[in-house]
Amino acid sequence: MSETAAPRRARGGGGAARRAERTAVSIETARFIERNIPLYEPLSEEALEVIEANAETILQEVGVNFVNNPAALDRWREAGADIDGERVRIPKGLARKLCATAPSRITQHARNPARTVEIGGNSLVCAPVYGPPFVRDMDGGRRYATMDDFRKFVKLGYMSKWLHHSGGTVCEPTDVAVNKRHLDMLHAHMTLSDKPFMGSVTEPSRAQDSVDMCEILFGKDFVQENTVMTSLINVNSPMTFDDVMMGAMEVYAQNNQACILSPFIVGGAMAPVSVVGTLTQVLAEVLAGIAYSQLVKPGAPVIFGAFVTSIDMNSGAPTFGTPEASHILYGAGQLARRLNLPYRSGGGLCGSKLPDAQAAYETAHTHNAVLLGGVNFMLHSCGWLEGGLVSSFEKFVMDADQLGVLHHMARGVMHDENGQAMDAIREVGPGGHYLGCAHTQANFKDAFWRTEVLDYKPFETWEEDGARDTMTLANARMRRMLDTYQQPPLDEGIAEGLADYTARKKESMPDAFM
Repeated sequence: MSETAAPRRARGGGGAARRAERTAVSIETARFIERNIPLYEPLSEEALEVIEANAETILQEVGVNFVNNPAALDRWREAGADIDGERVRIPKGLARKLCATAPSRITQHARNPARTVEIGGNSLVCAPVYGPPFVRDMDGGRRYATMDDFRKFVKLGYMSKWLHHSGGTVCEPTDVAVNKRHLDMLHAHMTLSDKPFMGSVTEPSRAQDSVDMCEILFGKDFVQENTVMTSLINVNSPMTFDDVMMGAMEVYAQNNQACILSPFIVGGAMAPVSVVGTLTQVLAEVLAGIAYSQLVKPGAPVIFGAFVTSIDMNSGAPTFGTPEASHILYGAGQLARRLNLPYRSGGGLCGSKLPDAQAAYETAHTHNAVLLGGVNFMLHSCGWLEGGLVSSFEKFVMDADQLGVLHHMARGVMHDENGQAMDAIREVGPGGHYLGCAHTQANFKDAFWRTEVLDYKPFETWEEDGARDTMTLANARMRRMLDTYQQPPLDEGIAEGLADYTARKKESMPDAFM
């Protein structure tokens, strides 16, 4: 799926047309990834059965808390759970039975139908970083994020070929009041990009604003009958569901919009230090949360989420790209597939303060685990820095470029007639070279993945060009992308409706920064 937005060619001869084509701005988005490779599944059948049995025991004997939410307690009581204050104990088998009504695959529609994505099965949808209050670039350093920063990230996401999704809170714009910033963020996603996006979850009324604005963008009937938003609902691990997150999920479930039900776990602090113990808690929390979404509305679209990282036992800081985190990612994927649910995990996670070698190593480990672990929706796939505290402009561009590697790896290895290349081997024979043979000429344009950021020049050329490192190259590409950005077209009436809704809602309430 791709779209080209380019200025009209100037009239003239073939040379002028070719020059115009070379300088035209191309806005292309690759289709979401569909794996043609096997997954890595390290847990045995015995281990999976132990985890599943222990998770059911936790739900029945330990229980989970639904705090400040009497309606949720009433729903659980009616479904057959044991209620003790705010503690909900769920009989064995009940949560799994309720989860069975959740769909196994979700179509999230974009306002540009060519960018609609499928979440589930063998697909992988890549979405950018989510949530950091700080941003960083080479010029301004580390600073609090603003709405201008947010809009720049949305533009970069729109222009990134290998990124399928515009995301949600790509950074937290601290120069806009807390109770109003979701309106500006949604407006940016809806108008500056035509890729799918995420709704607000910071308060139930903000989730309703997200639905209302989508009804302006897509039409009310379309929203009620189709999924046009994916939203992140975090569990307060261990085993606590708060009224804010659950309230937002209730709004989305009632309006047929997808939620990622995701424990947020730092192993050793919010879950056991062992892989199997953590996976047991993850499964118990996910079962309870997804079951509750189905109590709100059977058939509501939902995604099995797992955000798990380990902890540095010396400093207490979270660590990323570790073997233990990868084992949990792989194992959670196996559990999600046994429930026949879409799976969210991973991203370009790292603990580094700069887009340096540490960031690259840790990000690459997680990206590879995502591909091999069967993740269907990868949040934080580009731009994450400093343990999720910082959205980095340079790392956004670097990571988005590397997502192209995942696309090519997922294709697998072709062994058809063209892949066998026997004609080329016969044509060249002993002692020749393949540069000019017919097979090379027919395939050279797409035979190998090509970076838009990294430098492959000889040393002398690289030195003459300024001896730039990767971060410098990414900064230059980021600036080119923003300089050549072209806003995707939007119906004038819809644009006015979104602007009017945003303005009226912001004017209807005083600023609040809590």
